[in-house]
Amino acid sequence: MLPTTVHLLRHGEVHNPAGVLYGRLPGYRLSERGEAMARTVADHLAGVDGGERHDVTLVVASPLERAQQTAGPLADAFGLEVGTDERLLEAENAFQGLTFGVGDGSLRHPRHWPLLRNPFRPSWGEPYRQQADRMLSAVDSARVRARGHEAVLVSHQLPVWIARLAAEGRPLWHDPRRRQCSLASLTSFRFEDDTLVGIRYSEPAAALLPGANPVPGA
Repeated sequence: MLPTTVHLLRHGEVHNPAGVLYGRLPGYRLSERGEAMARTVADHLAGVDGGERHDVTLVVASPLERAQQTAGPLADAFGLEVGTDERLLEAENAFQGLTFGVGDGSLRHPRHWPLLRNPFRPSWGEPYRQQADRMLSAVDSARVRARGHEAVLVSHQLPVWIARLAAEGRPLWHDPRRRQCSLASLTSFRFEDDTLVGIRYSEPAAALLPGANPVPGA
């Protein structure tokens, strides 16, 4: 059996003082804490923190700035170029650019209520099945390219979580508050030859999470 690991890395904290759902909007880059998270993950995988040096031979990121920034230190640590894959993009969301919530957020406005008619699809954005298909396709491509080694794909919270749910055969509809996908976390798909044999979750930047902005992109 030839082992291959594809890590799905969520980007670091984003500078978002207004607390909006930034989605695919341009101009949302990492905060100073987010940049520190990216360096911490790179050090972790490269063994700089005293652990084992991982065998990373491929680094690919969503085209959004925050993902590209998160991938940079990692690629530097392994002497690689950052590839770009549209399949790793943040999910489309009709609430993009707005604050999202019941109190003073978008949900208090009746004009937005029709968007919530079908939470299982969901009706306010990109279908979960579509997200799962594109993310798992990206994982499969990375598995082939990094065969026998490790790849890191930098993406966003919702697509990473949906990919995990799909791979584990779980329903794609979920409570967003229960996603196990913190900032700069790794969701690692482990393969033997072409067969997925396990998924492991870890938080190399856990020490930087307290105080981080909790608003996800979608």
